[in-house]
Amino acid sequence: MAEHTFAISMAVVTLFWGFVGGVVPWFIPKGPNRGVIVTMLVLTAVSCYLFWLIAILAQLNPLFGPALSNDTIWYLSQHWS
Repeated sequence: MAEHTFAISMAVVTLFWGFVGGVVPWFIPKGPNRGVIVTMLVLTAVSCYLFWLIAILAQLNPLFGPALSNDTIWYLSQHWS
């Protein structure tokens, strides 16, 4: 079930930022600042998507886990039980 949830969240977020960066710029009305607005939308979509992707992948496969000393582990096991 967790694999499906991950795939669904990847698809939804990818489609959302793809829509913002790929479809919305086509609906910006003509004007003197159209190029700036389109560039802003595309860069925002790419930046936000990459930030989200890096954050979600870092949580999926962390480089290192929590580092606790033996004393801390013993204390927590005694305190919680």
